[in-house]
Order: sequence, then structure tokens, then C-alpha cells
Amino acid sequence: MFRTNVQIEPPVDVAVVGGGMAGMATALRLQAAGLSTVVLEAHGHAGGCAGYYRKRGFSFDVGATTLVDFEPGGVGAELLDGVGIGSLEAELLPGYRAFLPDREVVLHRDPAAWHAERLRMLGDTERHRRFWRLLDRLAATFWQASRAGARLPVRGPGTALRDLRAVGFAGLPLARHLNRTLGDALRGHGLRGDAPLVGLLSMLVEDTVHAGIDDAPLINSALGVTIRGAGLSRHVGGMHGFWRVLVARYRALGGTLRTGCAVSRVDGGPGEYLLTTRQGVFAARRVVSAVPAATTARICARLPVAGRLRPYLTRDQAAQGGACVVFLGVPEEEVGGQELTHHQLLHSYDRPLGDGNNMFVSVSAPGDEVSAPPGHRAVMISTHTELASWNGLDEDAYALRKKEIGERLIGHARRAYPRLADRAVLAQTGTPRSYQRFGFRPGGAVGGPRQRLDNTNQHAVPHDLGGPGLWLVGDSTWPGLGTVACVLGSRIVAEGVLRERGYRR
Repeated sequence: MFRTNVQIEPPVDVAVVGGGMAGMATALRLQAAGLSTVVLEAHGHAGGCAGYYRKRGFSFDVGATTLVDFEPGGVGAELLDGVGIGSLEAELLPGYRAFLPDREVVLHRDPAAWHAERLRMLGDTERHRRFWRLLDRLAATFWQASRAGARLPVRGPGTALRDLRAVGFAGLPLARHLNRTLGDALRGHGLRGDAPLVGLLSMLVEDTVHAGIDDAPLINSALGVTIRGAGLSRHVGGMHGFWRVLVARYRALGGTLRTGCAVSRVDGGPGEYLLTTRQGVFAARRVVSAVPAATTARICARLPVAGRLRPYLTRDQAAQGGACVVFLGVPEEEVGGQELTHHQLLHSYDRPLGDGNNMFVSVSAPGDEVSAPPGHRAVMISTHTELASWNGLDEDAYALRKKEIGERLIGHARRAYPRLADRAVLAQTGTPRSYQRFGFRPGGAVGGPRQRLDNTNQHAVPHDLGGPGLWLVGDSTWPGLGTVACVLGSRIVAEGVLRERGYRR
């Protein structure tokens, strides 16, 4: 129809573009429901921004290092149960330690321990207690609503009714906080000037919604601050071990994963899409695009979705952010002897966050020989960075900046591990250029746009923006970045695809 003398693969019900968390979770759900699917992934293996790479016997997580809400009753557990995976071989993390400039705070997974710790270390006044009660109530209500199937933006009476049922009448008054930021809540409780409290919250919301406290939506922030209560875990082998399980199950269900298979264009319409790649042309009755919005607009340039995405891309252009990561393979003795294997560090209350001022340290578990050779551990140190500061650098300037950020991250991480990298057997630094080159992220941006009141929740990119037959999912759409958000989005899109009429099994 669109091309002659070109070999076209037999049609499938759904082609999924992108094998990251959102794409693979969507494909798994649809394959388990009886549809035929193919996942087209540009990288050499599945994972995306929750992926990994292997080097000299070490396996490093390149983005997400933990899984959120994969315990019974959670969003992740619902995915596993629905596709027949069952439980994961994962370590439940008891929490992690936050190093502030003047104190250390343990962010316990156990709610009672965390409630006591935050009052003891961050202030036990009535203002503090009221503030935490508000965050706790918002988190409890909207975690439950997410698990119950809430979705945004509201696209009609059906979505509104579904959201009302998910939130419940008791939680409905809390919807008034949709137009408030975390900074608004702090000011309302007289706590905006409380440096330790603001410093800790700033780190947590930058990592979960990629925004500062005065921009971060309050409800999204409440969910981000409480992800430990939803359950943090690390799979044996890190994300490498996790993806081995998901991909094996997908293939066992009959799904097809084509790696090294970047999609250059999508043509056609419902029932007769054609996706062009270097490996050939794939035919599909439905398409799910699980790549960044800018990539979707590029490969779908001949389809209406490109024009519909343009206002969102223009709006969010300045809201994109990057990351720098140091990957270390070290002897066990450099990081051993500590119960907690994850830490977050803030170097200064007065400096902007990013570039080492707010960094996350993740260490593989002792004895995890998928992540590291015997007697060694894999260490990942990550921080956010502004993309503009990496643009326009010549090779010498880039090499110098890369060396400086690597040394800075290791130096700050020695507050948690004083001997870190003294005898490292492997040390590499990733920058926005790395994510652009190896992760195929436009401009090196990761994690979707920074969430603000004007671009998230009711203003988020809709999953059904492409119209019938073309769905969007991933960190560019609601609810945004993170493993749990992408898994939730996959459920929304899979349900939407299954509701659509006209596909043939």
C-alpha cells in the first residue's frame, strides 16, 4: 500500500515502539490478553531509562535502580500477577540514609519508624506535625486511587466517574490540592524557611517529579516523598536481573522482541499501520508509542499525532532535564559493613540542586554475583544536571567537564563510603551525551519533563492523543517518570487498546 518491492512482516495486532518499562509492560499485558504483539527496541536489549549495561563482569543500572510498589497489592504486583510472573527474586529495602549538610536522616520503609525519625530529626512542632499529616493523607488517598485505576487528564464523563470512584467521596475534598505546589503547603504551615526540612524534601521531589519544591505539584510530591512506604526493592542482578524475567515471560507468551530495531517512520492508520526499520517493515493493526514525545512526533510526522503533540513539545522544551552517573566496580571492602545499600546526599543547603548537590548512591547487595564478580560490588552514583550546561562544548571542554563531575560525585559519595574508589577495578562516567548516544534520548534528556502545575495531571499529554489505533505511553504521559508511573500508564493503555473495536485476533 505504501511501499512496493519491500518485504513486509506478517501483521500483528499491536506494535509497541520502545522496550522500556512502559513499552514492555504494555506489550506483556496485551500478549497475555491474547493479542499478538511485537516490541521494536532501538537498543541492544530491553530496559530504556530503567535499563542496564554490562562491563567486565559488572552489571550497572543506567537509570532506575529500584522497583517501586511491586509488593502484594501494588501497581507493580498487579502487572506481575496479570501476566503470570508471580513473585520476583528481589530484596526488600528497609530504607536509605539521607546525608544533609548538618545531619543524617534514615528514611525508613516502615511507616512508624519513619514518622518517629522525621519528627526527631526534622522538627517536632505542631506546624511540623500538621504538615506531615497533610502529606500522609494525600499520599494514602492518591496511592490508593492510582492502584484503583484513576487516570488523568480527564477526557470525558467516563474518566471523571472512574476517577471519582477511585478517589472515593471521603478523598474528594483533597482534589482541591491539585492546584497547589509543595512550596505552597510549606508556606501555609510556616515551614518554607526550615532549611533541613526543605533540603530533604527538595532532594526527594527532584528525584521523583524532577522539579523544585516551588514548582512541584503538591499531590505528586506527596506520592514521591512516600515511595518507600509503597515498597522499594532491588532485584537480584539489579535491572539486568529484572529484565531477564520480564523478557523471558514475554517470549514465553508468544511475544516478539526485536532489538537493534529503531523505528524511523510510522505510516497508515487503524488496522493498517506500517512501521519502517532497518530490519524491515512491520505491519500492525494498532501502535503503542512508548518513546519520548519528541521521538513520537518525529517518527509519526505524517500522522495527525505529530501536530497534536506540537503544543506540548513547545510547552515542555524548557522543562527537560539530564543526568550524570558514575559507574564503579569496587572491592567488597570499600562498601561493605553497612546494612543500608542506598544513600542520598545533599552537599549544601544554599546551592541549587544538581551536579553533585543532591545525588543518589546505589550499591549492589553482597553476594549478588549477577551484578558484580565475587568479592566485588557495583556502585552507581547519579545526579541531575541542566542540559544547557553540556551543549556546545568542544571535545576538550567536554572531556574536562566529564572528568570534573565524575570526581565530584565520587568525592561527595565518600561521606557514605570513605574508601570508595580507592582501588576501583572499573570507573566510567555517563553524561547527557551518553544518554543521547547510547540511550537514544533526544538531547540527552531523561525521565520526561519536570512536573509542574501547568504540564502534569489534568495538563499531561493524554494517552489517547493519537486517536483510535495509536496510543502513547511512558514518561512523557501521565503520571510521568519512574517505574511505578510507567507500569500504571501501561495498564491504562492496555485497557484502552482492549476496549477499542476493530482489531482482529
